[in-house]
Amino acid sequence: MSKLHIKKGDIVYVNAGEDKGKTGRVLRVLVTKSKAVVEGINIVSKSAKPSAKHPQGGIIKMEAPIHISNLNPVDKNGKPTRIGRRKNDEGKTVRYSKNTGEEIK
Repeated sequence: MSKLHIKKGDIVYVNAGEDKGKTGRVLRVLVTKSKAVVEGINIVSKSAKPSAKHPQGGIIKMEAPIHISNLNPVDKNGKPTRIGRRKNDEGKTVRYSKNTGEEIK
């Protein structure tokens, strides 16, 4: 399986879909499905039975996964960028911005 260009904690820009143009932080990455859950993006309404966490139950708003092909990481300038991989001085593989050439942490 190939590596993904998105990691948990990255700030990403949405390229396509209902939330196109918005940015948010990645909360979770679902590697097997090639999807990511992004904070404040792709909000859906879900019906929930009463539980300890939600004693009233009812309709709950939550983030649904979005395919990673619709997401681009944001570089230090705040613009979406494509990602490349290269070895740094210590021989460790790091991600870098194709636009600026800077490493992405």
